[in-house]
Amino acid sequence: MEMQMLTIHHLVKGEDLNHHNTLFAGRGAEWLVEAGFIAAANLLSPEFILCLKIHGMTFVRPVKPGEVVRFDSRIVLTGRSRLVAYINATVKGEPTVDGFITFVYVDKFGKSRPHGIVIDAVTPEEITIQERARQL
Repeated sequence: MEMQMLTIHHLVKGEDLNHHNTLFAGRGAEWLVEAGFIAAANLLSPEFILCLKIHGMTFVRPVKPGEVVRFDSRIVLTGRSRLVAYINATVKGEPTVDGFITFVYVDKFGKSRPHGIVIDAVTPEEITIQERARQL
């Protein structure tokens, strides 16, 4: 299966800000996980997907109130029961934050189970991102 990119947007409001009047990292993490979860739920039933680990979030610029953050997410690597999402966020086309999140596919008892999905990296960008995910 080829990588499928999904996009969501969030408007940064007053309740999303920290004491520096920029996007609170905790809210950014929430949105990052949400974007990754949506990518995973696009492939599998959402009630059986659990977030296992946020591998990292790297902010490269502050996000100000009133800005709209675009989150592009895709599943870039899979294992027996895991799905690794890569999420890249931009504001007005400028890189803002990115990171990887591992989700696990489970049964009704919370035990991991195989999902049968294999992700193929096709473009040079996808191959690079998949290699980054393998090194997590």
